[in-house]
Amino acid sequence: MSSAPWDYIAKLVCIGDSGCGKSSLTIRLCEGRFVPYHDVTIGVEFGSRIVPVGPPYSSTTTTLSQPRQPSPHADNDVADPPANDTNPDGPGPGASPSTTKQGLPPPPIIEKAKQHPPPPQKHMKLSLWDTAGQETYKSVTRSYFRGASGALLVFDLTRRSTFQHVTDWLNDLRQIAEPDIVVVLVGNKADLASPHAPEEAEGQQQQQEAGAGGTVLGGIGGNRREVTRQEAEEWARRNGILEYVETSAKSGENVEMAFMRVAERIFQNIQAGKYDLNDRRSGVKGPSAGGGGGAGCASKPVRLTSNVNKSGGGCC
Repeated sequence: MSSAPWDYIAKLVCIGDSGCGKSSLTIRLCEGRFVPYHDVTIGVEFGSRIVPVGPPYSSTTTTLSQPRQPSPHADNDVADPPANDTNPDGPGPGASPSTTKQGLPPPPIIEKAKQHPPPPQKHMKLSLWDTAGQETYKSVTRSYFRGASGALLVFDLTRRSTFQHVTDWLNDLRQIAEPDIVVVLVGNKADLASPHAPEEAEGQQQQQEAGAGGTVLGGIGGNRREVTRQEAEEWARRNGILEYVETSAKSGENVEMAFMRVAERIFQNIQAGKYDLNDRRSGVKGPSAGGGGGAGCASKPVRLTSNVNKSGGGCC
C-alpha cells in the first residue's frame, strides 16, 4: 500500500453567525471557486484540503514567515581584497605572491560548507467542519467543537452585530474544545468593506442577507465597513487570538492564508509535543493513529443542507 499523501490530520471548525460567509470560505479553499448563493447550513458540512506545513515551505513563504532583516554589518559583509593588492608597490624583495607583505603565509582558504539538503516537506490534511450559524442549531453546532485543534472565528465586516457576537462564540468554543485550541479571527467580505466596493456586489450581498433573514445595513455603493481593523486586532489581542485576518471569499483574498496560519501553528505545536497523536480528543492525528491515509476522515464528505429557495438562499 502506498504511503499517505499527508503526515497529519487536523480538525478545524469554522464558527460564527449565519450569513458571514463560512461556507463560501470553505468552498473557496477546497474547490477554488466562489458560490454567490448557498443553502443555509444545517448542522455541519465537511471539506478537506492537504497543505504543506513547516520547512522548507514555511521558510520560503513570506505569508508564513517574517521578512529577512538586513544584517547590521551589511556594509562590511564583503570579502577582503587579496593581501598583495594592499601593497601598491607590489611584493617586496624576496617575497613571493604566496605571502603577505608581513611575510606571513595567507590564511588557508576554507571551502564553503556543503549545504545540507532541506528536510522532507511535511503535509497536513485539514478536515474542515463548516458549522451552522443560526441560533436554532446552536446546541447541535456546539457538539462539533469537541476534538477540534483549530478554528476560524468568522464575522461579517459589513454587519457589526456579527462582530459583537464573536465573544459568545469564542466562550462556547473554549468551554467545549481543548483549552489550547488555535483560533484565528476572520473578518470576511473585505470586497464590500473597501472604499471601491462595486454597486453590483452590494446588490448581491443585500439579496444574500435578505435570504438569510439578516438585516441589510449600509447604503448602495461605497464602503460598507462597520468594523475597523484596529478594533478587531485589539479584540484579538485581548482574547488571546493567534491573529486577525481580513478575507474575501469572492476574490479569494487572504482565504488560504487564514487557514494556513492555523495549520502552521498546529504544526509548531506538534513539533513541541503538545498533542497526543493517538488521542482523538487532541484534534490531531498521524498516519499511524487510524491506519492509512484516511485516518479520521470519511471516504465521502456528507453535506447536510436545507431545501430552501436557492434564489434567495443565504450564505453562511
